[in-house]
Amino acid sequence: MKQYIVIHYGEIALKLGNRNFFEAKLIDNIRKALKDFGKISLKHQHGRIIILVEENFDLELIKERLQKVFGIEYFVFAYNSEQDLKQIEKDLYSLIKKKKFKTFRITARRSQKAFPMNSQRVAEKLGEFVMKKMKKKVDLVNFDLNCSIDIVEDYAFLSFAKIECRGGLPVGVSEPLLCLLSGGIDSPVAANLMQKRGAPMVYIHFDAYPATPKENSEKVKELVKVLNDYQFNSKLYLVPFLDIQKEILKIAPEDYRVIFYRRAMLRIAQKIAVQERILALVTGESLGQVASQTVENIKAISEAIDLPILRPLIGFNKEEIINVARKIKTYELSVQPFTDCCSLYVPKHPVTRADLNLILAKEKDWDFARLIDSAIINSEIYKI
Repeated sequence: MKQYIVIHYGEIALKLGNRNFFEAKLIDNIRKALKDFGKISLKHQHGRIIILVEENFDLELIKERLQKVFGIEYFVFAYNSEQDLKQIEKDLYSLIKKKKFKTFRITARRSQKAFPMNSQRVAEKLGEFVMKKMKKKVDLVNFDLNCSIDIVEDYAFLSFAKIECRGGLPVGVSEPLLCLLSGGIDSPVAANLMQKRGAPMVYIHFDAYPATPKENSEKVKELVKVLNDYQFNSKLYLVPFLDIQKEILKIAPEDYRVIFYRRAMLRIAQKIAVQERILALVTGESLGQVASQTVENIKAISEAIDLPILRPLIGFNKEEIINVARKIKTYELSVQPFTDCCSLYVPKHPVTRADLNLILAKEKDWDFARLIDSAIINSEIYKI
């Protein structure tokens, strides 16, 4: 018997006329995720992607890599058998005879309709065989061992553990997006959720150095490296923002400072998005989490630009966001000490219901174009 990785996908199978495009992108991303394993033997059949396990494969590392490929619902490490019930029985016994279990279940699926028995009959026959051969009990609910038999085009695959992934769509099937990335918990999670919908991310971070530590930008670069595991190539814009903040101090009422910061950030982000031919922005905002994220304030901030702003966390609470951050391995970085530029000169009681007319009146005589162009020209760009 040879060992294989059998990859299953869910949402992609519902794409009908576009399914080939989605499958091709998923296969391309799998190859990229495993590129340092050399040339892999991969084939695609009956809604599965099948990879032959070579001797040099580190299965734990492969597991870690594949769990970061969006589009995969789950995969199994499986062994191939012939499409003959007696041979399946023999191979199944050789695989489980040393396993410790008292109860078991047989799960059979038959996509190869030429096989003479249906799935239910295969499960019954193999269950009967294991009961007699090993004196074990069948328990369909509280089982110690699940034996999965998958009868496909060429083989009968035998496996014992389903490795769950996050599903979604392969990165690259949707248009790229520009994510406003802070050093906190929320925005990396927002970026990752949009990657899950197939959109590769370009990142922009607003830096207030030297009023904030130089280490801030290094932390953001590390966050992008973690997120890059999901899309393979990334670009980060580090935008100097301190001069703009100092100008805002001159024109903005104290309780409106963060609103003015955010409007300026969006204007810069929109210009960079246009340069990158990106059609929408992504932020980590969650409704009501902080003063700037009330409905009134979100409306006042969004009015500054024309591009759509996607907010995948808008209905999440903090605990839900943290749970995703832990899962994608950004949480440990995000909670390291960090002084966000928006935390500079913040009032004790920021406005929660911004008056857009007041904002527009204050901005009327402000030289936005010069400051914004200067920030973009002096931005640093990192490719990862």
